[in-house]
Amino acid sequence: MDASLFIARKKKFKGQLAMWCIALSFLVMIIAVVVASGFRTEIRRALSTSAGDILIQPLDMSMEGVSARLNADPAYLDEVLAIEGVESVRPVVYKGAIVKHEGLVQGIVLKGVEGFNVDSTSLNVALPSRLASMMNLGPGDRMLTYFIGDPVKVRRFKVDSIYSSALENEDFLVVRADIEDLRRLDGPQGGQTVSAFEVQVSPEYLSRDALEEKTSEVATALVLHSADEDETALASSLYARFPQVMDWLDLIDFNVLFILGLMVVVASFNMISGLLIILFENIPTIGLLKALGMRTRGIVRIFFYGSGSIVLKGMLIGNLIAVVLCLIQQHTGVLTLDPTNYFVSEIPVHLDFGLLLLCDAVAGAVIMVVQLLPSLFISRVDPAKTMRIN
Repeated sequence: MDASLFIARKKKFKGQLAMWCIALSFLVMIIAVVVASGFRTEIRRALSTSAGDILIQPLDMSMEGVSARLNADPAYLDEVLAIEGVESVRPVVYKGAIVKHEGLVQGIVLKGVEGFNVDSTSLNVALPSRLASMMNLGPGDRMLTYFIGDPVKVRRFKVDSIYSSALENEDFLVVRADIEDLRRLDGPQGGQTVSAFEVQVSPEYLSRDALEEKTSEVATALVLHSADEDETALASSLYARFPQVMDWLDLIDFNVLFILGLMVVVASFNMISGLLIILFENIPTIGLLKALGMRTRGIVRIFFYGSGSIVLKGMLIGNLIAVVLCLIQQHTGVLTLDPTNYFVSEIPVHLDFGLLLLCDAVAGAVIMVVQLLPSLFISRVDPAKTMRIN
């Protein structure tokens, strides 16, 4: 057995304060990573569900009652579906309208998707929570809806459910409906056109660079495989359509990196202080080991093993407390947020244990490398002086 490891196991190193400082640093780091990952995951999922990862749309698309349309069965559709990473392409129809209920009036956008209405005899819709609150509407209520055109068309929709979305704001309230209900408003030709196609991609292509690359591939397919009767279309990624939200998420990631770096520095300095205290308390031991012929490198290993044990204990305690707190938040949502400012109603957490292990490994390695600095003190200990003092 290695003599340094044997001595380190037998010797009881006192470092409770340093251990708890390490635990606190890792607690802050893990919570920061988990919450940032939660924001990224929840908002990214909400945007993808609401608007698709890639949108194929006409050049002059608008949300008005009369807008440019695309062929419902374009020639390029099969080529887009054949692109690696593309999971699905779904048609959508947008219609601008005005709703009226109990004397209240509000402009909205209806978004028609396939398979929304199970009951084909009723005009069911799902309302965003902000619109439901503004118009005093709830599940089961009837919503009188006016579609501006020549002539004006009126439909009485039934509120089937209420949903929350990261895209909600007073200027853009999207009511979800069945695509066939909106197509019938355009008469016989309505079944031949759509407002846009929403493309969903695999999770591994959701990063900014990967999604932009897939968007370029979709745009190339539109150009090369469009038929003469197909309307000119363009493809745009989620990052291009919601730059402010995505920049906000990038800012969160930057803040997390700053917190990680700060906590590693704090933990390193705390551990250096703790190790120096341990070294000062063990000067006689260091002198005795040198007198017995142990080299400085072997003595350094003794204290390196001891400090490693303290770091490991602090890391495990910090991780355990952080994971428990995150699980409580994940299952109870006790800490809430204002969705107007943060897009979500509660602090989101996303436990990616692979990412947590990576953060632990990197932070722990940096802290242990920094522990080599106090070892310079060991080389300056003179065994003759320390043993004479004792």
